[in-house]
Amino acid sequence: MSMLTPPGMGGKYRITGDKYPRMRRGRPRGRIVLAVVASVAVLGLIGWGSLQLVDVFTGGGTAKAAGAAPADCTKRPEASASSTASAGRKPPAPKQIKVNVLNATARGGLAKKTADELKKRGFSIGDVGNATKEYDKKVKGVGLLLGAEAATDAALPVLGTQLTGAEQKTDTRAKPTEVDLIIGTAFKSLATKPAADRALAALNAPKPAPSSSPACS
Repeated sequence: MSMLTPPGMGGKYRITGDKYPRMRRGRPRGRIVLAVVASVAVLGLIGWGSLQLVDVFTGGGTAKAAGAAPADCTKRPEASASSTASAGRKPPAPKQIKVNVLNATARGGLAKKTADELKKRGFSIGDVGNATKEYDKKVKGVGLLLGAEAATDAALPVLGTQLTGAEQKTDTRAKPTEVDLIIGTAFKSLATKPAADRALAALNAPKPAPSSSPACS
């Protein structure tokens, strides 16, 4: 019997040899979990730091840090000379517009009274009388302004300042400065002269130039 065997114990409990068995203490599981979490955190910080360095060296970090919005460097087509001239073109003056005043209602005298007032406001007057069969008793609003296609952004808007709410329509006539004012059934009177003058001044006001796009490196 070995001297390591306690007294009274033998058989299968007998310990042979002259050294005690070495007993290892088990590693706490909590330390392993903490080590794994710490490793993941360190790797995440390294990755985030790498991205920040890339942003700084590519210029992205400066814009983000300053809170500035990224410049829109999309290439835009430049306006042609013709479109620029058209945008800056002023509408014709009332004296350059010849107005035919036609009455499409059953009320007499409206055409002459309206034509006289337009003449006082500087418009040239053409025909004055009843509307043609195509429009007689068929204009339900305050009136219809009729002119050439080229008068859409010229004579028609100018005449429209004198009759608020009038409908505008084009036809195949050749002269862009000759237009018809067809009085409708809802017509009461032209716009007051102060209101018409303000609308005409707004129509002639210069339009602001479009802002230029930011420069790109």
